[in-house]
Amino acid sequence: MEEQGLASAFSDGPAFVPYLAAGDPDYESGLAYVEALARGGADIIELGLPFSEPIAEGPTIQSAIVRSLEAGMTPDQFFEFVTDLDVDPTEVPLVCMTYYNLIYQYGDEEGPRPFVKRAADVGLSGFVVPDLPAEESDPLRTACNEFGLDLVFIVAPTTKGDRLNTIMSQVSGYVYVQARLGVTGARDDVSTQTESSLSRLDAYDVPKAVGFGIKTGEHAERIVAGGADGIIVGSALVDIVASGTEAGDSTTTVADRLETKARELTDGAQRGYQKRMPKPDT
Repeated sequence: MEEQGLASAFSDGPAFVPYLAAGDPDYESGLAYVEALARGGADIIELGLPFSEPIAEGPTIQSAIVRSLEAGMTPDQFFEFVTDLDVDPTEVPLVCMTYYNLIYQYGDEEGPRPFVKRAADVGLSGFVVPDLPAEESDPLRTACNEFGLDLVFIVAPTTKGDRLNTIMSQVSGYVYVQARLGVTGARDDVSTQTESSLSRLDAYDVPKAVGFGIKTGEHAERIVAGGADGIIVGSALVDIVASGTEAGDSTTTVADRLETKARELTDGAQRGYQKRMPKPDT
């Protein structure tokens, strides 16, 4: 059976799923930075729609959200941003990562449907909503089904039993496997919790993408070799944007750094995938 939606990005090996806050540090630079990730090998791109209370985020992404908000990012401007991107969403699907208040309050009709409809109209493929419990997600799930969008959920290392079953009954596209407890942020090591987290998801037929803390190609290699179907990288990329902004570097220079880092991470994921492949008989 052919994979549909976001899941199709995982059909030919490990998927590289980078994250950037849309419009960080400004609208035009933000477009260039997302486009650089696509050139660097992104299979799916998570675009952060900034919200003033990002409970799942560490300091790096919180700072990106502040920069984006100060530059004027709003839900309507976010949709314009998606439209203005020189990225083919049929080749590199785009996912909106945001908080449920923005989705629920959008438009004249109460509930998530207007936001989801607009997202579908501009070519988005799905959502990650960190503060939406699976138990309360039926309205968003229904709207996503109506307009053909995926709904991605985050599974923590401590998620199990009925709670895990509830999440996995609502998820589509891929599941975001949180590699460690805590908030987002690049780390210098790979969590030992990752393989046990993945093993708990073996029974569920949906791609498993691991995020939280992946920083280098070596990290990506180890994560994929350990069984992940993809890697999600945010803070390590946002750090590049932040350092370039603070140093006053040109947009082109920062975009080149992002593309280089994306290729490093993509290559690492591919090396990890090769380690899982059966060795040919000699």
